[in-house]
Amino acid sequence: MLWSRGGRGMVESAAELVADGIRPSVGIMETPAKYRFGRFELQTDARELFKSGTRVKLRGQPYLILEVLLSRAGQVVTREEIREKLWPDGRFVDFEHGLNTSVKKLRQVLCDAAEKPRYIETLPRLGYRFVAPVEVVREATRPSAKAPAFSAEELGQAIMGAAGIDPEDGRVGEEWGGTAAKVEREQPINLTGPRRSMALRWLLATGLIVLLVGAAYVGGLRFYRAHQTKRLTDKDTIVLANFANSTGDAVFDDTLKTALTVSLQQSPFLRVLPDNKVAATLELMTRPANTKLMPVVIRELCQRAGSKAYVEGGIGSLGSEYVLDLKAVNCQSGDVLAQEQATAASKEKVLDALGEAASKLRSELGESLATVQKLDVSLEQATTSSLEALQEYSLGSKSSLKEGPSAALPYHQRAIKLDPSFAMAYVALGNDYYALGELGRAREYRSKAFELREHASEEEKLHINAHYYETVTGELNEAAQTYQEWIASYPRSSSAYTNLCNLYNELGQYEKATEACHESFRLGSEWAYVQLVNSLLALHHFDEAQQLVQQAQARKLDNFILHNALYALGFLKADSTSMAEQQHWFAGKPEENMGLSLASDTDAYGGHLDKARVWTKRAVDSAMRGDSKEVAAIWLENSGLREAAFGNATDARQEAAQGLKLHPASQSVELEAALALAMAGEAAQAESLAGDLNKRFPLDTQIQALWLPAIRAQLALDGNDPTRALSSLQATAVELGQIAFVANLSCLYHTYIHGEAYLAAGEGKEASAEFQKILDHSGIVWNCWTGALAHLGVARANALQARTSQGSEADAARVRALAAYKDFLTLWKDADPDIPILKEAKAEYAKLH
Repeated sequence: MLWSRGGRGMVESAAELVADGIRPSVGIMETPAKYRFGRFELQTDARELFKSGTRVKLRGQPYLILEVLLSRAGQVVTREEIREKLWPDGRFVDFEHGLNTSVKKLRQVLCDAAEKPRYIETLPRLGYRFVAPVEVVREATRPSAKAPAFSAEELGQAIMGAAGIDPEDGRVGEEWGGTAAKVEREQPINLTGPRRSMALRWLLATGLIVLLVGAAYVGGLRFYRAHQTKRLTDKDTIVLANFANSTGDAVFDDTLKTALTVSLQQSPFLRVLPDNKVAATLELMTRPANTKLMPVVIRELCQRAGSKAYVEGGIGSLGSEYVLDLKAVNCQSGDVLAQEQATAASKEKVLDALGEAASKLRSELGESLATVQKLDVSLEQATTSSLEALQEYSLGSKSSLKEGPSAALPYHQRAIKLDPSFAMAYVALGNDYYALGELGRAREYRSKAFELREHASEEEKLHINAHYYETVTGELNEAAQTYQEWIASYPRSSSAYTNLCNLYNELGQYEKATEACHESFRLGSEWAYVQLVNSLLALHHFDEAQQLVQQAQARKLDNFILHNALYALGFLKADSTSMAEQQHWFAGKPEENMGLSLASDTDAYGGHLDKARVWTKRAVDSAMRGDSKEVAAIWLENSGLREAAFGNATDARQEAAQGLKLHPASQSVELEAALALAMAGEAAQAESLAGDLNKRFPLDTQIQALWLPAIRAQLALDGNDPTRALSSLQATAVELGQIAFVANLSCLYHTYIHGEAYLAAGEGKEASAEFQKILDHSGIVWNCWTGALAHLGVARANALQARTSQGSEADAARVRALAAYKDFLTLWKDADPDIPILKEAKAEYAKLH
């Protein structure tokens, strides 16, 4: 504490503190070091980290760890050394967890990765090392005489301490009643007459000044504390009410609420309650999901949702002018926390006025002025200058939440027609088409959003960049880094974590995906259910996945992807009733073609190829009726791949040709067609398609690591060159990653062809391992034909080992081969008898017997 109870020397103490606070230094002093690395600079005197000149939030233990590592850049800093520097008294109980958590947060801020560190390298069970080049800067400066050593609050506490005032409770020390007497008793003043009287008057006057200063501080402290109670914390959420529109102009309905949401979401401090949570809370209140959130409803909803405050707005007209009012209200007490009013000279200026009022409201509610100034793009730039376009966008967002992406499409299309520079509308359209499996159209709109990204808020720019890298250029690692930057700038953004979860699924990093999804849940989002269900399936946590789907549906978060997952769970558990229920759910919906394609794959998995062909035709027809030509073409190519694998080369070539004719520019269609044609012996066309894909997508992670190697390896096998095939198929970190356009998540085509290449090379043991990998990952293969033929692959691999081995080893391999053949033939016991690969399998099994 800075105060004392003693009256002796209190005036002198206050004077000394004030003097010390502004006393100029004599001579030159050397400031602490600045460390520069990459785009970062750490200023140790201010304890601040900057990235490209912009301050980055880094505090506490993560900051201290960075400073320690930078001070010994290039050297190993052991975990014990870090403990001694950060927790020298040994009081930190769970040191290991604390250190791991701090380093993880530090890496997020630096956009670094433990697997491929650019800055911080982990040495398992030893410590860490800063591996990037570091420049150390030391500056000799003369401190300014104007810089106080104490903050205003510390100085006030010092004065109060000298005055006998406790700033914790604001009470004035009782000693003040007898100040002069105490001073005289403890240090008698040996003065007489006028000199004594003058001294006492001086002492009392000085004491009165200090008392007044202290009292003023107490009053200020009380005001500050009262004001603070009106502010929000970074743990609170707020709910936005619908605007009260008295203008008579319907264009302001919903539009201004959407604009206000965009403006407030620029803040890394405030968090607006998501629409799906609003809908769920309204249901608990037994109100329709489309209930207008007006004052009579909003306060109860705010309380039930556990939010701290709600913001209500209104707009009225005065002649040609418009008056906007924003008011933040405490849900529990009803107290007004902040209020702003703005006037717009015309209808075209309403969004500008709303944005200015929202910026002031952010500061009033507790956000720092620095972040308000830094992250405050005008609403016209962040959205659109067209109220009509924003209205269509708002209606699209509502339709998407209530009815899905198909219903949202027309609204979002009208929005960009009204304003061709509306970046957020292009983002929405890209998301709609991506959800519907129209990936070519999704890439088109996401590319346009990327071109227009300067017409967006800072957070939306990060969103646009990440989606561009993920789905347009296919640079998955670049996308992951952008998501990390998004999280570092907006640590409370659940959307960033949800998208990162999906990306980790594409990379095949399912443990990381579950962590990101759970973080999204922690931040209050419920949209990560879809991604997390797929992660759990991939990890074979089937019961947990089932429970998660049920939780999502209980929260009214139902969509076709969850029903895909339920179908997969039914298949993996051999629950035909559950599969039939999902088929019934898909019937008549815009996504019906997906359910039909799932049924096609299931019949093909069991060798019922004729039935599978019927399902495929129905899926194609359904997609065409829904204006989803790319999806229809994908189902044709999926069927073509299957026909080629089963030995029907002619059918495979026909299906591939039909798909290419239907949608020749699609990346997805070209990939499957190239592989199907290669497997069907059409080398020239397959090579041509592969070359085109390589030229168009040179940076795409999955194309370069999975698809093109598989196509080239299959072409080498067609040429009876297994050595070249194997050299084309190198191990890749994304082998187990999901494929966005394949309903089965990942058929592991790359792995299947790797097994075939080992068989052709006479390496039975290695071939068996590849085929077994497919069987061991049924949670991502689902009902794909590779899962069925992997049984036959294992059988053939063991039969090869039996032929090339001797003695007991050969006998054991023969036993394994017979068991694997039996597994396959049992699976296909009711299969169509004329399938070429089935005939081959039966002959091989008979020969082995």
